[in-house]
Amino acid sequence: MRLDIGGGFSIRSYRADDRSAIARLADNPKVAANLTHRFPSPYTEEDADRWLAEVLDQTPETLFVVADEADTFVGGTGLHLGQGVYRCTAELGYWLGEPLWDRGLISAAVAALVPWGFAKFPGLERIEARVFSGNGASVRVLEKNGFLLEGRRRNAVRKGDELLDELLFARLRRA
Repeated sequence: MRLDIGGGFSIRSYRADDRSAIARLADNPKVAANLTHRFPSPYTEEDADRWLAEVLDQTPETLFVVADEADTFVGGTGLHLGQGVYRCTAELGYWLGEPLWDRGLISAAVAALVPWGFAKFPGLERIEARVFSGNGASVRVLEKNGFLLEGRRRNAVRKGDELLDELLFARLRRA
């Protein structure tokens, strides 16, 4: 899969040769600060190997690379499809290496990925995203892309020594 997101950047499938770039960009406490416990910090090449083992064989393919003009990994994005009674919902996730922050790149990736997800999965009615309180950049990404704040889960996240609220945003297929 490949989606153009403008400025020479794209969303594409993972490749084994993304390993070093993943490990280098992910090994940053500022990146990990707004991600769940599934994203280790520090992040090692072995962590990248485990991640690649998971995503290289995914079916259906829903987790992708954000790539720069040279087709090099600069971040990740994707949809985690719900199951059972949650099969009409997917959770959106994304992260970007710090050198490319504040350039609108993740906003562009979300703008491409959300319509792709609704088109690819006809039973999908809702895409949601969870944001830790204090992550204003993520809130802006979601609001720019038509996501609405549905609720605040107070004291729902323990990140290090901090107890944080979690904000729930969603975009519906038919708003």
